[in-house]
Amino acid sequence: MSASVALIWAQSHGDIIGHDGSMPWHLPEDLAHFKQLTLGSPVIMGRKTWDSLPKRFRPLPGRRNIVVTRQQAWADEGAEVAHGVDDALRLAASSGEPRERAATDIPTNGSDRAVDIVWVIGGAEIFASVLDRADRLEITEIRETFEGDTIAPQHGEDWVLTATDPVEGWHTSSTDLHYRFLSYENHRAQQR
Repeated sequence: MSASVALIWAQSHGDIIGHDGSMPWHLPEDLAHFKQLTLGSPVIMGRKTWDSLPKRFRPLPGRRNIVVTRQQAWADEGAEVAHGVDDALRLAASSGEPRERAATDIPTNGSDRAVDIVWVIGGAEIFASVLDRADRLEITEIRETFEGDTIAPQHGEDWVLTATDPVEGWHTSSTDLHYRFLSYENHRAQQR
C-alpha cells in the first residue's frame, strides 16, 4: 500500500501562512494539533521551513525529517535531503524509520514502519507543488488578521470540507486567538 499525502498548515485571515520566514502568531493549541497528527510519520519541508524551526526542535522528534533543497551540498544533522519534491515523496514512502523513535512516542500500524501517511509541512512553494497530488488537507484557521508575506495555496473545488472543530464558532486559545481546525479531502485524488 502506498502512503497517502497530506498537507498541514495554519493560516490567518487573508490566507496568510507566514511573515519574514516564520509564523506571525503564537498558537500553542495548533502546535499540539500539528504534533498529534504528524507524530510517527515522515514530514517533508523546504529548506527555508527547516531553517525557520528553532534549533532545539530540529529535527522534529519522532518523525523522519525530509528537507527539499536545490543546494546539492546542503546537509544538516537529523535531515534527510531530497533535491526535488518527487524525490522527497519517494524517500518518505520508503521503509526508513523515524529518527529518535521511542516506543511511547510513535504509534505504529503493527509493522516495522509507520508510513501510512506522509505530511507536507511547508513552505508555500512545496505546498503548491504537491497540492494536486495530495489526498488530505488539515488547516488551522485563525480568525485574526496578521501582517504576512506568504500566502497559502488555493485548494479549489476538488477539495471537500469533511470536518470542522468546533462544528460551530471558534475555539479561544491560551493566547486569546480564535481558531478552528478544518479537514478536507481531495475527491479527485480518491478517483485515481
